[in-house]
Formats: sequence, C-alpha cells, structure tokens
Amino acid sequence: MFQLLLAVIYLAFISLGLPDSLLGSAWPIMYKEFSVPLSAVGLITIIIALGTIISSLQSDRLTKKLGTGKVTLFSVLMTAIALFGFSISRSFLSLCLWAIPYGLGAGSVDASLNNYVALHYKSRHMSWLHCMWGVGASLGPYIMGYALTGGQTWSDGFRIVSILQLVLTAILLFSLPLWKKQKSDNIVEEIEVNKKPLKLKEIIQFPGAKAVMVTFFCYCALESTTGLWASSYLVLHWQIHPETAASFASLFYVGITVGRALSGFLTMKFNDSQMIRLGLGVIAIGVLALLLPLGEQAALVGLIIIGFGCAPVYPSIIHSTPKHFGKDKSQAVIGVQMASAYVGACIMPPLFGLIANYINVALLPVYLTGLLILMFVMHEKLIRDTK
Repeated sequence: MFQLLLAVIYLAFISLGLPDSLLGSAWPIMYKEFSVPLSAVGLITIIIALGTIISSLQSDRLTKKLGTGKVTLFSVLMTAIALFGFSISRSFLSLCLWAIPYGLGAGSVDASLNNYVALHYKSRHMSWLHCMWGVGASLGPYIMGYALTGGQTWSDGFRIVSILQLVLTAILLFSLPLWKKQKSDNIVEEIEVNKKPLKLKEIIQFPGAKAVMVTFFCYCALESTTGLWASSYLVLHWQIHPETAASFASLFYVGITVGRALSGFLTMKFNDSQMIRLGLGVIAIGVLALLLPLGEQAALVGLIIIGFGCAPVYPSIIHSTPKHFGKDKSQAVIGVQMASAYVGACIMPPLFGLIANYINVALLPVYLTGLLILMFVMHEKLIRDTK
C-alpha cells in the first residue's frame, strides 16, 4: 500500500512541476495580446513567489490540522483552479489575481510532501521524487507547444494542464485512506507529532536552523541564477550562437533531472551529508569550467556539470531534516527552508541582472562561486550545530 501511495506522491510532484515552465513558454505570445512589456511577467512571478513563501510558512499549521493527504488534495485543486483562471484571463490584472491562488497552492504542497517523504521513505525516494518534478517541468513546454502548433491558443495550453491537475485531484481524493498510519520495512515508524504549530521565531532559534535556511537560500539562488542567465552568459561573453546557447542552457535542467534519477542509486551507498558534499564538489568543477579561460566548449560542458552537481543537494538536505531537527519539528523546519529557497530564487537572479547590466555578464561564475562557498560553509555549520 505504501508503494501505491509513493506512486501517488510521484504523480503529485509531476503535477507540481507541470505549471512551473508553462507561463514562460507562453509569455512571448501572451504579452503582446495583453499589450504589456515583455518584462511584465516579472510581476506575476513575484506574486506567485510571495504566495509560495506565505503558504510554506503555514505548512506546519495546515499539515497538523488537516494531514498531508488533505493538504496535497486542496493545494492541487487550488492550482488547477488558478490555471483555469489563467486560461480565461483577458487582462493582465486578471493574470495577477489568479497568480495568488497559484502561489498559495504550490508552497504548502511542496513543503508538506517533502516532509512526508523525508519521514516515511528512504533517501533514494526523495531523489526520485524531485526527479519527478523535473519530468513535470520538462513536459509543461511540450504541452504548450502542442497547443500552439496544433491550431489552438496559449489558453488551451493552460486549460489542458488544468484538466490534468483536476484528474490528479480526483486520484488524490480516492487515495486519502492510503495516508493513514501504516508500517513497512522501507518506512520509518509513524511518530506522534506535537499538535501545537511552532511559530517562526521559535523555529529559527533551533540549533542549525539559521544555517540550513542560508544553505537553502544559496542553493536555490545558484540554481535559478544559472538557469536564468546561462544562455545570456554564453551569448554575450563567449559569442556563442543564441540557438546553441539556448540548447545547452536547457541541458542544465536535463542534467538536474537525470542527475536526480542517478542520485537515487548513489544514496544506497552514501548518506545525505556525503551526497550534499559530492554535489557541491561537482558544482565547483562546473563553475571552474566557466571561470577558467578554457574556451567556449568547456563553458558549455560546465553548465551541464553544474546541473549534475545540483541534482543531489536539494533532496538530500530535505531528507536529512528529521535527522538534524527531530521528526516532531521537521515539518515546521522544512516549511521555513522552502520559504528561504523561494526568497533566494526570487531575489538573487534579478540581483545578478543588475551586475550583468551595469558591470559585466562575465561575472556569472564569480557570482556562482560566492554562493557556492557560502552554501558549503553553512552546510558544514549545520552539521556541527545539530551533531
């Protein structure tokens, strides 16, 4: 039964990844219809990010009140409704309004499902879980492309994904009995959790809490900055053809997805801390390939290496949370970690945009190096503080 539940959780994470790249795929057409600047999508993404931060911080309260199954059900339903709202929007203001339930739905389900897998399943399942997110994020643009090339519109692309989310909502509804307490050789025993939700000021006082928050901030800042600026860096600094640059920039995400599939097998030999250190070491090799004057081919390969290095870091930190902070506190800590991650992804890529605009885009590997060093230091501090 737990394997069946795991399949449902994997489906939920594919669903979580599906909409993430949908807006970006459709925006080159959408912004013209709404008569807004190309950069206006930034406002929508900020609203979504703020919603995810708020719902992540409330995940502990919601999960203890409703349970992981119901939180996942309501969150996916809210996302489905938001995507349908996108499909019927005829003004930019309407898009901004529908971005609110989109963000609120995404944050709570992300934190709640991550904690559930961290408590009940092994590290390899966590890696494969995040691999499923990559599958969903990769499918989103294909669905939008199918709609646009098949004589339909961007609205149909959003509507298709909304229908898929509604189907998953029905599956989650029928799977609610599977979330009840059970035992398996592959799952840790269910624990009695503290029913009183923890406040933010209490959580950040835990030994290691500030360190893990900064670690998550740096990781998502590094991943999102690389994903957003890799293509521009290759074109402007190495004079690589834009189409080639775009292809290799997309391979960065392929590297993350494939790397997480492989990481699941590596976790059978290495523990979470070793996997994180391994990932950071691989990222360092990729960043060096960008930093050193080794030529454009090295820079292209370096991006893929960074993607492979990123693969085990995020899921391994999440999976190690109950070990570092205790099973009774893990949901609260993971919610704060998720909020820190979204803040990093929201702030640091635009910050590098200012550096690229006013100084030089060639500073990308230097920027990534700074984030990597801080991430390594904070992770080691986390291990010391929670030993």
